[in-house]
Amino acid sequence: MRRYFPGLLLVMTLPAAADERFTGPWPMDELKRAPASSVSEPDPATGLREVFYENVPLDGKPARVFAYYAVPRTGEGPFPAMVLVHGGGGKAFPEWARLWADRGYAAIAMDLSGRGPDGERLPDGGPDQSDEEKFRDFEPEEVGRMWSYHAVAAAVRAHSFLAARPEVDRDRIGVTGISWGGYLTCIVAGIDDRVKVAVPVYGCGFLDENSAWIPRFEEMGEARTRRWCDLFDPSRYLPGVSCPILFVNGTNDFAYPLDSYRKSYRLVEGPVDLCITVGMLHGHPQGWAPEEIGLFVESILEGGTPPPRLTAPEIDGGSGRISARVASNRSYGKAKLHYTTDSGAWQERSWSTIDAEIGDSRVEAELPRERPIVAFFTVEDDRGAVASSPHVTAGK
Repeated sequence: MRRYFPGLLLVMTLPAAADERFTGPWPMDELKRAPASSVSEPDPATGLREVFYENVPLDGKPARVFAYYAVPRTGEGPFPAMVLVHGGGGKAFPEWARLWADRGYAAIAMDLSGRGPDGERLPDGGPDQSDEEKFRDFEPEEVGRMWSYHAVAAAVRAHSFLAARPEVDRDRIGVTGISWGGYLTCIVAGIDDRVKVAVPVYGCGFLDENSAWIPRFEEMGEARTRRWCDLFDPSRYLPGVSCPILFVNGTNDFAYPLDSYRKSYRLVEGPVDLCITVGMLHGHPQGWAPEEIGLFVESILEGGTPPPRLTAPEIDGGSGRISARVASNRSYGKAKLHYTTDSGAWQERSWSTIDAEIGDSRVEAELPRERPIVAFFTVEDDRGAVASSPHVTAGK
């Protein structure tokens, strides 16, 4: 039975029973062990270390992953830690690892395209991250050659690397990823019960129903698409998420539209937090920039105050008013209603924004009469942290 509680402020964890958590093709007992690794001395200027660690084999041969590893330059450990998962066209970003180290976290940012620090292919690297590799045909016995298989394993192994470090608190490790990294974060959070907090940015599931890759699935045909989705679509794994999770996206994202997005976060059985921004650009710097990500992780791993949380809006058919409940441990002074009366592709819809009224733990506004209409609220607390409600639709 699915349980969706977007209106609760308290952080709740509803762990999936061991026999309920679907872990797909990944050998979790093996991946949870600390991988063989080599770690360089820290760079005197940046404090960054270069890491190579063991991943699952490729074609029966050992494979390695390259990563940057950073720890805070001040303070004493053990530190909380984050696994940083890049998206398509990305790499091991040293500045991303440094960003989290400056926040007080140990952080590992790995490369998921089989490349090293110079951008060249490693002789023992994993599959490339091209769409041709992601969506290539495969037989059941060839799962171990697929990019998604290796990328998820690399992220889980990065967690295992962190958990074995003496300067890391193994019980306070989270994961965040951008675009395809958000896609991977959804899977990792669903299969790895050690993850304490997850923040997928852009990425979601139901890629075969609506996403930038519909042409790929049309080329694959029904049977191949079903085989791919049964193993590699996040919709298979999101029901297993048992940690707090924040979904970050834009209203017009070219790759991961809001319909697939909502279907994805509704699969999570525990509380879900949202941060949806009108017109948010798609990219790595844009994906790691939102302050809400750091504040949300801090609220889980360090006992900080979480951003507000909103329930799904309700529409009063008689008055035309729309409202949502707000739970927040901090004051909030800004509330907005965002809506679109456009139909068709989500990427092309134009959104309007109006001020919403703030009541006693509630926000509300006059909903325009035009139908169909899609609408959601945002509220901003006194730190500038913005939280979103799920979107709702009125009319056909």
